Amino acid sequence: MNKLYLVPDRADMDRMCGLAKEYGCAFEYNDFYIADVMDEPKKQAEIIADYGKNKNDFSGDTMHGAFLDVTIHSDDPLIRDASMLRVRQSMEIAKRMGLKGVVFHTGRLAGFRAPNYLRNWCDRNISFFTEIAMQYPEQQIYMENMFDEAPDVMAGLAEKMKGIENFGICLDYAHAMLSRCSAKEWIETLAPYIRHMHINDNDLKNDLHLPVGAGQLDWQEFDRLIRQYRIDAPVLVEVSGYEAQKKSLEYMKQHGIYPMEKEREK
Repeated sequence: MNKLYLVPDRADMDRMCGLAKEYGCAFEYNDFYIADVMDEPKKQAEIIADYGKNKNDFSGDTMHGAFLDVTIHSDDPLIRDASMLRVRQSMEIAKRMGLKGVVFHTGRLAGFRAPNYLRNWCDRNISFFTEIAMQYPEQQIYMENMFDEAPDVMAGLAEKMKGIENFGICLDYAHAMLSRCSAKEWIETLAPYIRHMHINDNDLKNDLHLPVGAGQLDWQEFDRLIRQYRIDAPVLVEVSGYEAQKKSLEYMKQHGIYPMEKEREK
C-alpha cells in the first residue's frame, strides 16, 4: 500500500511521475469536482486519457469528490438532491477509473451546534453514505474535516458507521489546526476511524496550502501523535506543483515526519 500521495499536475506529468517514483507515491486527482467536468463525460474522458499517457494503473490512486456547496443534510429537498447527485457523479468517475477511493467533506456549518441540525447531519449522512458504500464496494469513501470546529461530530458519525468497511475519516491536519481544538484532541478523538490524511502548512489563521515546513504548524507534534496513536493511514501532501511537493517531501524526509522514517546518523 502506498503511504504517500501527491496531487498530479497534468501539464507537468513527466516530472510528477519521476517524483512519485522516487518517493513511492500514488496520486490523488483534483480535476473532477468542478461542475463543468462532472456534467461533461467528454471532458472527463479527455482528462483520464491525459493521465493515461503516463499511467496504466489507477487502482492505488484516489480523487477528491464534489464538495463545493454539497449539503447532504439540507432540509431543502432541491439542495439535498443536487448534493446527492454530485456525490454519485464523483463515485461514477472513480468507478470508471478504477480508483481506490474518493474524499468528500463534512459540509457542516462550522460552529453551528443546534441539536436538530447536528442530528440531521448525522442521520442523513449515515443513511446516504451507507447506501453509497454498498453501491460502490470497490471504492473507499473518506469524509474530510473542512472548517469543522471540533472532531466530536465526525467521530460520532464514524462510530455509527464503523461496520461499513469502505467508509472512514480523512483527517486534514491543516484544517484541524485552524480550529480551537488541539492537535492531540483531533488525533486522539479520530484515531480509531482515520483511514486517509491530508497535510500542508499554513499560518494558523488561513488555509494556505503551503509546502510542509513552510508555515507555522508543528510537524514534530504531528509525527509524535500519529505514531503514539498508531495510525496507519496514507498521507496526501496536498500542495500544488512540482516544486512545492518536492520541498514538502524533502522536509518530511529530513525530519522523519510520518510516514517517513528518521534517517540514521552515520
